[in-house]
Amino acid sequence: MKISMFHLMPHRELPADFEQRYKSVWVDPPFNELADPSRVGQFYNWTLDELVHAARAGLDGICVNEHHQNAYGFMPGPNLMGSALARETAGLDVGIVQMGATLPTTNPPTRVAEEYAMLDCISGGRLVAGMPLGSPMDANMCYGIPPIEQRERYYEAHDLILKAWASDEMFAWNGKYQQLGMVNIWPRPVQKPHPPVWVPGSGSLSTWDFAAKHDHCYCFLSYFGSGLGKKVMDGFWEFVDQGGIDPNPHRAGFLQLVVVGETDADAEAKYAEHVKYFYDKCLHIPLHYLGPPGHQDHRSLTHAIKSGTAARTQEVMNNLANYTFREFADQQFVIAGSAATVRDQLREAVRTLRVGNLMVLLHIGSMPHELTLENIDRFAADVLPYLRDEWGDWENRWWPESLRHQRQLVGV
Repeated sequence: MKISMFHLMPHRELPADFEQRYKSVWVDPPFNELADPSRVGQFYNWTLDELVHAARAGLDGICVNEHHQNAYGFMPGPNLMGSALARETAGLDVGIVQMGATLPTTNPPTRVAEEYAMLDCISGGRLVAGMPLGSPMDANMCYGIPPIEQRERYYEAHDLILKAWASDEMFAWNGKYQQLGMVNIWPRPVQKPHPPVWVPGSGSLSTWDFAAKHDHCYCFLSYFGSGLGKKVMDGFWEFVDQGGIDPNPHRAGFLQLVVVGETDADAEAKYAEHVKYFYDKCLHIPLHYLGPPGHQDHRSLTHAIKSGTAARTQEVMNNLANYTFREFADQQFVIAGSAATVRDQLREAVRTLRVGNLMVLLHIGSMPHELTLENIDRFAADVLPYLRDEWGDWENRWWPESLRHQRQLVGV
């Protein structure tokens, strides 16, 4: 299996009373009251250093994503980060996983096709092309996309991007949302017919359908562990089975928070405050921001209600402030402890969920730079080697072809 470090790039120094003083971490937190541009520059550089460190330590991929107007993860230009990472990791067998540029908010979407092609060229064919629908906060509230249009815009943008990569001749595009008379992008990706596409989602039936229909990797992004994740992924695999699609575990990915200490007690002592910061402050989002009418299509909304996923997610969000670190760990919102504890729990999680592409959040909340590097090193040396052979009987068609061999770690 392939294991990548995911990074949100959150504000690491929100005030202790942030969630009491401010309505939300997303859309409307006042930058000038909460942040300083020079300090933010340090956060960006730490983030780049941490991801490059993970690449050199032996992780298979490094992941960035796109969000706007928030302190939860303020990386509005993921391809700027990806460009620096592609150059800094030249010569390393590490995937550049852009999770990624949001399709409905990029106008025209050929901008995504161009920038992803640039990244594939700079990296020498190491790009994984994430194609997110976008959160309602980003797409609807910050960028003004009507919720009812968001999925239609996404589908059209996806089709335009893939055609722009594959077409040998200039073509005209006359869509509902995009009308382009001469599409002829420069450059084109190194990978043919195109880089592997990953579709992040949070459990929508229509996203399962879309990913399976196009043979893309479906990636469930959640901060609530494999317990809630199992209900979602069981539904995905049932959907795959009903469609007669091969159950290759690499067609699925999962995001998991992970902290590794010398012992279980050491992990709690070092990381508890930063995990608590993440759930209390970085997820301080009003529920009505998360689900504006029209953002989910009818069948996905119906499925979420009938399956109980919506109710469970709402219950968890309502009670996050009352959770202790031990409760976060016991429910595996975060997999925490000694290397032995972490690798046993991670192995069980990936088998339970049947996922072949694992993303681990190794920087969490207010975690300082040096502690993040320690977490990366412990994970890479004492956890990662024990997970590499999972799903080895299946080909990972959703990973850059030149990187599909098992990466060897120095000293392991």
